[in-house]
Amino acid sequence: AMATAGPRSFSAAEVRARCAQGACLVSCHRRLYDLSGFVRLHPGGEQLLRRRAGTDVSAALDGPPHRHSANARRWLEQYYVGEIEPGDEQVPPRGRAGTGVGTGYRGTQGYIQSLWGNSGAGSRDLVDWQKPLLWQVGYLGEKYDEWVHQPVDRPIRLFHSDFLEFLSKTAWYVVFMVWTPVVLYLSWVSYTSLAQGNTRLFSSFTTEYSIPIHKYYFPFIFLVGMILWSLLEYLIHRFVFHMKPPASNYYLITLHFLLHGQHHKSPFDSSRLVFPPVPASLVIGFFYGVLRLLLPEVLGLSVFVGGLCGYVIYDMMHYYLHYGSPKKGTYLYGLKAYHVKHHFEHQRSGSFGISTRFWDYPFRTLIPEETFKKED
Repeated sequence: AMATAGPRSFSAAEVRARCAQGACLVSCHRRLYDLSGFVRLHPGGEQLLRRRAGTDVSAALDGPPHRHSANARRWLEQYYVGEIEPGDEQVPPRGRAGTGVGTGYRGTQGYIQSLWGNSGAGSRDLVDWQKPLLWQVGYLGEKYDEWVHQPVDRPIRLFHSDFLEFLSKTAWYVVFMVWTPVVLYLSWVSYTSLAQGNTRLFSSFTTEYSIPIHKYYFPFIFLVGMILWSLLEYLIHRFVFHMKPPASNYYLITLHFLLHGQHHKSPFDSSRLVFPPVPASLVIGFFYGVLRLLLPEVLGLSVFVGGLCGYVIYDMMHYYLHYGSPKKGTYLYGLKAYHVKHHFEHQRSGSFGISTRFWDYPFRTLIPEETFKKED
């Protein structure tokens, strides 16, 4: 029988040469990783990762400024390309033990096995990635929750049908192109209707004490709609998208994966970061009907259009938090780091606000800031 080939060896000179040509290679003790395809998506920013090209990052994985989670370390393994030749490996800075990976090919295997826990996903995945996943995940049972929260960097196919698969994918700009004209048109309709002076609050209960709604109130009503959307965004994300389906229920597991599990399994699948317009239309129509029942027609429409604008901003921001590179120290930089922690470490317990962290405060789901003890 033919012997299985071991990992390829790289000399330090070869690593330096590749980095000089623009590649981003890093090592963790003797294991070498090519992060060239991931560098732009790195939550800490591209430049931070570029500065570490050609170096040993085992100490950096433990922080500060950020202690990388087990999922982040599993994610790193996807870019493994080989081993540094003996004698060429770097000593982690400050003499820290870093991740504790042993030297030598055999010495790394226990570490790799420990990363994947009991799911076995490191050596043999639980699904067939060559086939649509939607009809497979329900059979994972009690293994589904652990599996779906171990993210991977690969595209997902949901359906056998090419047409259904096409409808399930959406480029980010489609949301903007479809819904922005609707927001602008309904804003004009709301404002001109309020300008007629016929809209009054509580008019269905009393004529004498009803409150007239002037056209100048429209921006404030619009803002109320945006605020209500931000609350709805939080509640849907926490209680619908992050429900834990019963391990014995094939259909609820499948539904969970369709609604949100797919996004957690493959968080950088660019075609699945925003809500497709066809199913979005059904959900948006439902909430419009609810507002029509609760509020006078024009007032309900004004709140609705503010909420619709909030939804468009949310979807655009969600895409940017995954694929954008905000400047360090900005609001969006902090929000991106916060959202990535939700994907890699706090999937079940916190960070349910996406466009804002505001609702995480009163609902007590805010992710605490990391602290590090000062070294002597």
